[in-house]
Amino acid sequence: MLRIGVLGSGKGSNMVAIARACAAGDIPARIVQVLSDVPEAGILERARELGLSADHVPPGKYRTKLDEEAERAYAGRLREAGVELVVLAGFMRVLKRDFLGAFPQRVINIHPSLLPSFPGLEAWKQALDHGVKVTGCTVHFVDEGVDSGPIIGQEAVVVLPEDTPATLHERIQVAERRLYPAVVGALAEGRISVAGRRTIWRR
Repeated sequence: MLRIGVLGSGKGSNMVAIARACAAGDIPARIVQVLSDVPEAGILERARELGLSADHVPPGKYRTKLDEEAERAYAGRLREAGVELVVLAGFMRVLKRDFLGAFPQRVINIHPSLLPSFPGLEAWKQALDHGVKVTGCTVHFVDEGVDSGPIIGQEAVVVLPEDTPATLHERIQVAERRLYPAVVGALAEGRISVAGRRTIWRR
């Protein structure tokens, strides 16, 4: 059973989707630790409702990333829990070399666009403003860039003529809750390998 640690800053819907898939036996894994940089984050409450270990860990002095002490604290908590795969679920902090080095090619993130298009914040709004007809979501390995690591899986979402940022984002989130558990399951089963920037899925 793959041991998963989840980092999140928001409501935690993707964490819940993965936890439910684990509980149903669809993923040979279990979430052993949930951590958040926001003390009142919904992800912590939802994790506790599911009986998962969930804690706030202060992020340090920076607004958009963990400081060095916080990175060590997060990595230490995950290692203590025996975490083998780190899943970012709406974690609004950039992770740097020291943290990523502690979990090489074992940190993944989901982003609400078809990368490499529209990295960064409010990707669904970027897509709508740009006028694309198809967007979606991407699960990727995390590197030191912004949404720039090797792509593992993607799901497309059609942009409707009547879409607003809110309606488009809602449909992308539905796709995320399908894609993320599927990718985590494939990783847990050892069906994904990496060759440079390409990832290969085995059946």
